[in-house]
Amino acid sequence: MAGEEGKKKRFNREFKISAVKMVTEGGHKAAEVARSLGIHANQLYNWKHKFSDDGEKAFPGKGHLTELAALRRKLRDVEMERDILKKAVGIFSKPTENGTGS
Repeated sequence: MAGEEGKKKRFNREFKISAVKMVTEGGHKAAEVARSLGIHANQLYNWKHKFSDDGEKAFPGKGHLTELAALRRKLRDVEMERDILKKAVGIFSKPTENGTGS
């Protein structure tokens, strides 16, 4: 057990869905299911809530971007491009030393 205190247990998508379905479809109590699987009951309640909100899209897993995360990344990229273009416009619109403009 030494060295395992700081590690988080990771569960795959199928495990989470089957645990939730044991409660929702199997008629078992969440506390019983959690105890039998070796997880905290609050964790199972969180999974159940997420599954009820997102359905089959719940628990996308590591490496799978959710739609919101993908949109945030795209927004960040577009804002960066906009800032670069603003700087370029500022540089090219400065009057030259001989007063000709651009």
